[in-house]
Amino acid sequence: MVRLRGHHLICLQFYRGEGYNQDFIKHLFNILERVQYEDVEVVEGVDEVCSVCPYNSGNACVYSDSTAELKIREIDELAVRLLSLSPGSKVKWDEVRKKVGGILGTWREKVCKFCDWNKVCGVETRND
Repeated sequence: MVRLRGHHLICLQFYRGEGYNQDFIKHLFNILERVQYEDVEVVEGVDEVCSVCPYNSGNACVYSDSTAELKIREIDELAVRLLSLSPGSKVKWDEVRKKVGGILGTWREKVCKFCDWNKVCGVETRND
């Protein structure tokens, strides 16, 4: 089972091979391969993507400052709500992919335009 936090359920849909370092990139491609045949468990907080992130410190995100984890958790909550999921639920990746199409406009407006990754993920250039 692949354990993913809320925003990773959406953001990994648009992953294009960018990352902090080669180990991180390899890890994300491995996760994307696994979700094709393993169920996904929705989790709160640090997940399998975060496990190799250089900004994971003591099971909390410290990407920008000491409030980063709180901000990320708010984005996670929005993602889970938009996808009509909840922490602890188990879902197929194809089911998540189908739901993302229906919420992408809201996600772009509330999250993507403020995200440091928006130039490399491709979500802003999609025409849905």
